[in-house]
Amino acid sequence: MRIDIITLFPEMFEPIISESIIGRAQKSGAIEIACHQLRYFAFDKHKRVDDTPYGGGMGMLMKAEPIALCFEDICRQTKVKPHFIYMSPQGKTLTQQRLKELAEIDNICILCGHYEGVDQRLLDAFVDEEISIGDYVLTGGELPAMVLTDALARMVPGVLTNNECFTEESHFNGLLEYPQYTKPSSWRGMDVPEVLLSGHHANIAKWRKEKSIENTLKKRPEMLKKYKDQQE
Repeated sequence: MRIDIITLFPEMFEPIISESIIGRAQKSGAIEIACHQLRYFAFDKHKRVDDTPYGGGMGMLMKAEPIALCFEDICRQTKVKPHFIYMSPQGKTLTQQRLKELAEIDNICILCGHYEGVDQRLLDAFVDEEISIGDYVLTGGELPAMVLTDALARMVPGVLTNNECFTEESHFNGLLEYPQYTKPSSWRGMDVPEVLLSGHHANIAKWRKEKSIENTLKKRPEMLKKYKDQQE
C-alpha cells in the first residue's frame, strides 16, 4: 500500500511515520508513505494556499487549484488515481469496518484541511470521501490523517508479525477485546484466571469469547446490540 498525504505541515508526520512499527514497515517495503508540501503548488510569490470566502464570514478557505495540482502530480507519480480522502468533521466517522475496506486499496491519498476548510469545487471534483475521527473540531487535518494512516498501516500484510495482532482486537469483529494478563501469575493478591494457565486452547477460546461479550455489554452495550443483530 502507498499512502500520500497532502499537508501544509509535513514535518509533523516525520516522528510518526519514521519510528516504531510504521517506520520498520516502510524500511521493509511493506508500506510506502509520502508527504507533500502543499505550498510547493501555490503559484504566487507568497505561496498562498488560502483566500477569503465568497459571501463573507470568518477565517480563510483553502484554494482549489494548489490542491488539484498537488493531487495531479501524485497521480503522475503513482500512475493511478489514488482513492482521495479528505479528513473533515463533516465526514462519516471512521470505523474498524471502514478500515478493513480501505486496507484493500493499494493507493490512498489523504488531504489535511486547515483554516475554515476547502473550496467545495475541489471536493466535488476530486475527493472520493470525507472521513471524521469524531464529532469535534481540531485546528487542522494532520492529527486525523495520522490516526487514519496508523490504523490503516497496521492492517497491511507484513506490517505486523501476525494477522491475529489485529483480528483479535477490539472492534475488528464487532466486540471489545477480552481481558489480557501477563507474568507474574499472581500480583498483589490478584491471580490470572486459571483457564489461561491450563493450556487447553478450546477452553481458552471459549473463555475469551464469553469475556469479550461481557466486556462489550459493560462498556459499550450499543455495540453488543449491533453485534447480536448482525448474527441473526
